[in-house]
Amino acid sequence: MARGRALLAVLAVLIAASAQHLKREASFTISLRAADNITVTIKLKPGVLPACLIRVKSGPRPELKIRPGENVTLSFTCNTPEKYLMMEIQKNIDCVSGPCPFGDVHLYPPGLPRLNRIFIWDVKASTKAGLELKFSAPLRQIQPGEMCPDLVSYNINSCIDKATVNIGTFCRNGSVSRVKLLGGVIMSLHLPWNLTVATSGFNIANRSSIKRLCIIESILKGESSIMLMSPNYPLGFPEDELMTWQFVVPSNMRASVFFHDYSLSNCERKEERVEYYIPGSVSNPEVFKLSDSQPANIAGSFNMSLQGCDQDAQNPGVLRLLFQVIVQHPQIDENVIHLVDLSKERNMTVTIHFEGWPRRTPLVSEPMCLICKDPRTCDRVLTLASGATYKISFLCKDLSHLRITAEKGISCVGLRWCESRIYSLSVPKTITQLPVQLHKFIWKLIAPEEINIEITSPSLKLRQHLPEQNCNTSYSYSIISATPETEMNVGIFCPGGAIEKIQLRNNITISLKTFGKGFLNESNHQDLKMSFVPHIKDECTFTVSPDSKAKTYLQTPNSHYGLPPYVSISWYIIVPSKQVARLGFSTDRMGITCETGRAYVNIKEQMPGAEETVRREDELLPQPRNMHYNFWVNISNCKPVDPMQLSLKFWVTFVEKQIDLAVIVGVLAGFGVLAAIGLTVCCIKKNLSTAEQKKR
Repeated sequence: MARGRALLAVLAVLIAASAQHLKREASFTISLRAADNITVTIKLKPGVLPACLIRVKSGPRPELKIRPGENVTLSFTCNTPEKYLMMEIQKNIDCVSGPCPFGDVHLYPPGLPRLNRIFIWDVKASTKAGLELKFSAPLRQIQPGEMCPDLVSYNINSCIDKATVNIGTFCRNGSVSRVKLLGGVIMSLHLPWNLTVATSGFNIANRSSIKRLCIIESILKGESSIMLMSPNYPLGFPEDELMTWQFVVPSNMRASVFFHDYSLSNCERKEERVEYYIPGSVSNPEVFKLSDSQPANIAGSFNMSLQGCDQDAQNPGVLRLLFQVIVQHPQIDENVIHLVDLSKERNMTVTIHFEGWPRRTPLVSEPMCLICKDPRTCDRVLTLASGATYKISFLCKDLSHLRITAEKGISCVGLRWCESRIYSLSVPKTITQLPVQLHKFIWKLIAPEEINIEITSPSLKLRQHLPEQNCNTSYSYSIISATPETEMNVGIFCPGGAIEKIQLRNNITISLKTFGKGFLNESNHQDLKMSFVPHIKDECTFTVSPDSKAKTYLQTPNSHYGLPPYVSISWYIIVPSKQVARLGFSTDRMGITCETGRAYVNIKEQMPGAEETVRREDELLPQPRNMHYNFWVNISNCKPVDPMQLSLKFWVTFVEKQIDLAVIVGVLAGFGVLAAIGLTVCCIKKNLSTAEQKKR
């Protein structure tokens, strides 16, 4: 048995070796007819070492060219030639000196080795005629460097005289159905080694002169989105050329055009432009600059043309264009007009945009939401300026993909002009009534150096957002104080706290940010206000009236990066007359070492003769203590040793005042003494009066 198994193993090895030898020695015969004018070239892939060669009668070689009329038998010196070698099959077609073989284009010759293949058709034609490439299955244009998912790609080059223009590279499964070209064309089809394709997928037809570089036809069925680009992209569109895209769109659909990338050349004569021919338009062709918002909400089919100019010979520049066409069903809300009245506003902009703008660019596959300021002027982002009234509509299935960001500037040039004025920092109703969620409203408050800014919340009061007291409202305020040299994040605040007033020395940016849909209801109760006030001593001063039933936490500004060097912050804490405040710090030390200067914590009650408690950065902070009167907490920074940062947090609670028994006894004793004195005085007076009467 053992001897039989050994024999079987030997036979298996021999059979495997024989099969491998047969595979390595597999041969191919390529026969080319002279009349077909086809040349086959087998060569190494770019950048690949010659680890596999082509074996012919004359011996192994790294490259083999088979010309028209030749018959060659070949094999390879390795088992996997597809890893190292590729093949080009080029057919030259002369339509100038003889008739063109119009019709379906076939893949010839058959029986080729399984290598990556590039079929090239080099068609020479007169510029007085046009050629049309018609694809049996529509194509999708891709950007340079992009790969087709199935590795099957078409590349189209136009040849006019001696100039070659790259019309583009295309994958299967798209919308481009025909490409019409002026003059000759070099068409190539790239196929991977492991894919068997029976036909080229296109035919060539003769057309009259199109009087432009090319015409690309795209058939858009149903809701879809395509990306297209100018010839030679991202390099320059040929000088003073004209090309056209024809979009076939069902009449019951709506198309919109968006430019994603473009640049202009330096023109000596004419002007680079885009022209639209839209059936039914009273102003065909409609002419746009590349910098304009392009037409949207177009009903049915339309043409779009790109026109170049005569360029400056010394500095020509580059004309290029990458754009998107989106086709949608008509939207339910497209005829609903929303009035945005900004006529009484000043220094204000309102931007309606897609979620994530401006940091994020939406994917081509994402649902398209458009904002229109008239039926044909729509875009993914629309900015409205103050001083006017707008009528807008939406082309969007789901408005939850849209957001609003608004910005308003308030400035003061002199205190006597604006000292008595109080500005309301509330979101205008013309914004809150729109069916789009407000993302952020930004107020930029600007004052000269000798004027400061005061922010108040008289009824709601502000709560500082901290881990111990999270904001659970539908909106919050971020407050940033800035000078040309420094920026300090004062903190994040929401309504429903203890801070009545914040005074700041520098220019201020207040950003209201919303969370969810609850802001629509809470927006009616906004009470944030601001005014310009005379110069204050500290960088920032808070007036705090804590809730007597809750623990209030307060934190120095810029908590993530530390209080800026040499900055002083104060809190004025209001203590009700019948209560006692208890003040404590969350840490026992400041946690810094000063490189220059000193850091201090100062605590002082606002009463005559009150003692001030002072602690330096190298001392322990005060233990929790009772405060019977309104009091100040001041924290001033030095320049800490890097990377130390000063960030302090303290808390305030309240208890009812307890009247001490000794005090009561003392008071009563005092009253007793006063009564005795009064009684004695009365008695003395009475005795004196009686004595005087007896003398009389």
